[in-house]
Amino acid sequence: MNFVSSMTGFGKGEYSNEKIKFSVETKTINNRYNDINIRTPKYIRSFEDKIRRMVKKRISRGRVDVSVTYEMLKDSDVEVKANVSVAMMYKKAVEELSVALNLEEALSLDTYLKLPDILEIRKSEENEDETWLILEEAVENSIKDLIDMRNIEGEELKNDIIKQSHRIDVLIDEIEGYAGTVVEEYKLKLENRINELLADKYAIDDSKLSNEIVFFADRADINEEIVRLRSHIKQLVETLDKGGVIGRKLDFILQEINREANTIASKSSSVDITQRAVEVKNCIERMREQVQNIE
Repeated sequence: MNFVSSMTGFGKGEYSNEKIKFSVETKTINNRYNDINIRTPKYIRSFEDKIRRMVKKRISRGRVDVSVTYEMLKDSDVEVKANVSVAMMYKKAVEELSVALNLEEALSLDTYLKLPDILEIRKSEENEDETWLILEEAVENSIKDLIDMRNIEGEELKNDIIKQSHRIDVLIDEIEGYAGTVVEEYKLKLENRINELLADKYAIDDSKLSNEIVFFADRADINEEIVRLRSHIKQLVETLDKGGVIGRKLDFILQEINREANTIASKSSSVDITQRAVEVKNCIERMREQVQNIE
């Protein structure tokens, strides 16, 4: 079964061996595209492309932020070395600034340690595969947790959209019922209006009256719009039931539903039909808000 997934979610995953523990947090928000941002410690930055491929394989739309942290559990193959040459260049630059600004303030060791590239963290090349296997499991656990949350929220969005679609079905039935009496009501109003104006002094030209009624009937006919509207609503529900990556398709279907509702409203000379067409458009807007958050 394919779920309907929200583009909003959060997941956390951890994995460790006897040497190191990785923690991965993944969060997603709405975005038209698949925008993936990864933040990792410097010494495992070489794995970012692998993480990106894992995320892209499982998440198709939305902005994705992945944050990786780690904890050394005991002596490992990781080495921390001081970059003395970089520290000396910092020291020289600070001394030049002190002379130029007539200041005698010197940097403390704590300040040096906060500067970029003072400490270098390196991992042994022979254990890189082992490190990736631990990190890969943590990333996978985080993505699974994220997807579970997105699926739960996605099903709630789906249920709300289907609820709105059922309301539109009811409104379409009511519009169709009113549409069947529009021409007859127009004929009676037209005849009464003519009789008021002519005051029985002149005979009514039945042929002209018939032509006017035929013209009105053709102009006010909304049968095609009703058929297409029902078809679009059916397609909307079927797409939701199918699940998967359907956000863009749902957005297109809603545009078509809105187009038919606009046409019905513009053709209508009945207050009852116009009111229900406006309510259909309100339902469409509520569905559109939900669809904007579907992957």
